[in-house]
Amino acid sequence: MISVDDVVLGLWQALSRRDWEAVKTFLSDDCLYVDMPVPALSARGPEDIVKRLKMGLEPLAGYENHDGVLVSNGSDVLYEHSETWTFATGEQGVLRFVTVHKVALQGAEPKITVWKDYWDMNSLVAFAPPNHFENLATADTSWVFDASALV
Repeated sequence: MISVDDVVLGLWQALSRRDWEAVKTFLSDDCLYVDMPVPALSARGPEDIVKRLKMGLEPLAGYENHDGVLVSNGSDVLYEHSETWTFATGEQGVLRFVTVHKVALQGAEPKITVWKDYWDMNSLVAFAPPNHFENLATADTSWVFDASALV
């Protein structure tokens, strides 16, 4: 059986490649994704989580996840890592994250049931071009799930 650590690392490797179909395979059917700076803009389920991720990551000229410390207790995983974002207009920066995942069996396979990203919004504001946020304001938000009461 695949280990909890392998599930989490596999997710992040797929995300680093922006392999959206592979990302979905690591998520439970009811997985909750929460960007902790904005829990009202969460997503639930693989399809909507990928829509949410694409909104921020797909327009980037480059995106790379950098491994860090991973600690697990069997079902809860803390993953300290960073991401390099490169915009088409040349701006580049590193975002530092601590991500909390909960992993549980779904059928015979372990799947991520909760994904909470903790990061500093000001870091992104410091290097992203202004049109990045303007584009987000007009993006598809059909995926929005308000998780404020759940986290």
